[in-house]
Amino acid sequence: MPQHATSGLHRLTRTHKLSVAGVAAAGAAALVFTVVPGADADQGKSQATAVENVQPVAFSAVGTAAKAQQAAIAKQADSSAAKGKAEIAAAKKAAAVKAEKARAAKAAANRSAVRTAIPAAAPKAVAAKPVAKPAAKPVAKPVAKTYPDNLDGWIRESLAIMAKKGIPGSYEGIHRNIIRESSGNPMAINNWDINAINGTPSKGLLQVIAPTFKAYHVEGTSWNMYDPVANITAACNYAADKYGSMDNVNSAY
Repeated sequence: MPQHATSGLHRLTRTHKLSVAGVAAAGAAALVFTVVPGADADQGKSQATAVENVQPVAFSAVGTAAKAQQAAIAKQADSSAAKGKAEIAAAKKAAAVKAEKARAAKAAANRSAVRTAIPAAAPKAVAAKPVAKPAAKPVAKPVAKTYPDNLDGWIRESLAIMAKKGIPGSYEGIHRNIIRESSGNPMAINNWDINAINGTPSKGLLQVIAPTFKAYHVEGTSWNMYDPVANITAACNYAADKYGSMDNVNSAY
């Protein structure tokens, strides 16, 4: 029995060495088998053969489990790293938003402080511009009307003066009496009638005596009795007083 057991142990030892070279798990199984009592050489050989057949399967299972565990660990590490990066990015973004809000609040406070410190400027008084008065139009001086230096012109100029003074008379009435009294000669003089005998001869277009001319002289005309316009105007003024108008005189007056 001791020799048989020793022979079985020797064979198992050679198998064990082969198993250790392949995988640690198969060697451990062979070592356990060597200590089983009552095993004979055939039984040991049969079990050794079984161990040899199991060895590759055990090695493959151990390797697959290790790879799976390594992959799980790597995946967990990647997940943790990604999560850490996301948390860091979120934290940075939150810090940036907080900093921006703080900066905006500070800027608003500074602007408010500046507005409070600087009083609002009083509106400048706008000086009223003087309204330019429209340039006064030059008043045209009345142009003195001129009349021809003849009987027609003398009568018309006298009528213009009479109209201003309110003395009645017409062109026809004046012209008719002038022709009868002097024939239109402004230098005519009567030296033979009663007035001449009394020392006051009749003179001019309408044969007016000196006292009558002076009494009925119209302002603005000449004091010369021989002046045609002055003589006509004074004579018409006298006729208006005595007869209502020179138009009513048809003979010596």
